[in-house]
Amino acid sequence: MIIDRLKMTTTIAIAGKGGSGKTTIAALLIKLLSQKGAVLAIDADPATNLNLVLGLPLSDSVGKVREEMAAKVKARTMEPGLSKQDYLDMKISEALVESPQIDLLAMGRPEGAGCYCAANSMIRTCIDRLGKNYDYVVIDCEAGMEHISRQTTRDIDIMLLVSDLTVRGIFTAANMKALIKELRTHAGKIYLIVNRASSPLPPKIARMIEEASLQVIGLIPEDQEIKELEAEGTPLIELPPGSQLQKGVLGIALKLGLL
Repeated sequence: MIIDRLKMTTTIAIAGKGGSGKTTIAALLIKLLSQKGAVLAIDADPATNLNLVLGLPLSDSVGKVREEMAAKVKARTMEPGLSKQDYLDMKISEALVESPQIDLLAMGRPEGAGCYCAANSMIRTCIDRLGKNYDYVVIDCEAGMEHISRQTTRDIDIMLLVSDLTVRGIFTAANMKALIKELRTHAGKIYLIVNRASSPLPPKIARMIEEASLQVIGLIPEDQEIKELEAEGTPLIELPPGSQLQKGVLGIALKLGLL
């Protein structure tokens, strides 16, 4: 579903510790944005389950494409006249899972050992080129700090840090914000979402947020309806419009001016 367009692309990355609900929040945001424009969803978490939440099939991962290219280079079987960059462009386009308004690209994980700095740089170039064909690029980042420290995600417009109502979750979000500043990764705006939250927040949690200068964009209460869908294996984007998660993500999208 790559389209010709002149509008600027808005890139949003969602990060947080494992189990915070970041993938579900990413999927619900993707669904909302798909009602307004074309979305490229990037599953950058090696766990690779964004497709399940979105109800989409899974194709080859970018990691597998990289490994295949490395094997071809080592065996000297690259097609004559085809550069490594052109090869990656072609294979990443083939790995794209297409649907009417949402296309999905899974980063996966490398299967071999070694340094992939040059290949990773070319992959970033491929994704930058691909992303320009969409109104929105939404990246479900790897759980924890690794994704940010590798700078797999380059320039982004909005970084959403997701935490549950735990000291560890807020601590991870605070460290992520500090690391982004330290690495000078371009992130236009950085916000915190507290998932499964109570109102008001517990004093220690509120104090940690204030001390880390984290700007809260949304407090989403516990959603009991999600458990039923998970038990049935139903894509979580099929949560009813009145669910706490759906309403919470809608409110965040409106505050960000995305809708």
